Amino acid sequence: MTDTAPATAPGAVAAEVPPGSSPWQLARRELRRRPAVRVSLAIVVLFVVMAAAAPWLGALGGWSPDTFDKSAIDPYLGGLPLGPLGGIGPDHWLGVEPVTGRDLFARVVHGAQVSLLIAFTATAIVVLAGTAAGIAAGYFGGRTDAVLSRLMDLTMSFPSLIFMIAVLSVAKDVDRIVLMTAVIGLFGWPGIARVVRGQTLSLKHREYVDAARVGGAGAWRILTRDILPGVAGPVIAYTTLLVPGMISTEAALSYLGVGVRPPTPSWGQMIAESVAFYETDPMYFVIPSAFLFLAVLAFTLLGDALRDILDPRGGRT
Repeated sequence: MTDTAPATAPGAVAAEVPPGSSPWQLARRELRRRPAVRVSLAIVVLFVVMAAAAPWLGALGGWSPDTFDKSAIDPYLGGLPLGPLGGIGPDHWLGVEPVTGRDLFARVVHGAQVSLLIAFTATAIVVLAGTAAGIAAGYFGGRTDAVLSRLMDLTMSFPSLIFMIAVLSVAKDVDRIVLMTAVIGLFGWPGIARVVRGQTLSLKHREYVDAARVGGAGAWRILTRDILPGVAGPVIAYTTLLVPGMISTEAALSYLGVGVRPPTPSWGQMIAESVAFYETDPMYFVIPSAFLFLAVLAFTLLGDALRDILDPRGGRT
């Protein structure tokens, strides 16, 4: 009787993942296998490049976001754009804003810069604060865990959106971008802190951590060399999922009139202003809405894929 090796399915993980693959190698391999994720990643890169190069792209289009072009609107029709589709043409690639004649392409790319700047900065604050609090609570335990856990509960119990609206409405002579970043970041850290705390609790009694502790390693060395790499996967996945929420929050606050103030362009602000023209100039509503939708969708799909790859247990229901 001869021994036969068990058949391996063509799609089996063992046949596709070489032994010793790092999480980043696994992530790159899996991202290349998923067409939808590749498209999402391309859109994300496009938005990041567009935001970073907003001044040059606006200059390439020939208009700044605050320049009025009265020749592009009809004063006898309430300032509606001349030409079809909201004035789209060689001079204005995405048309113009009604009444003012400001170039929509310049305003959209500068709006991307504002939205992504706030989203990325607020996400960085949330991730740094949440990761530090979660690791400290999970590793040290005891009174440290009790204090930080109650602080997480207290922060999460606040009606964050109402508090944001109240703070942003009261504050007048301040930098709106800095204030929005700080306020959004203030309420976002407990979620990731709870995720990191749970991961730290499962890691702090592993053999290699106990060995480092017995070997005389200090708490800081253990946290940075042993615990932090172990929670990096879930943190990266959670970070990518935070960005679309931050973009939506900034757009919602600007839509409500308490976020970015004119003349600084913002997608939410443009959508709010376009409501009065959705019947006479629907393109004014469609263009910023489409950019906002694509940005949120692309970051969400990319975040879901990274969560499935880097934190498969956290993505199970």
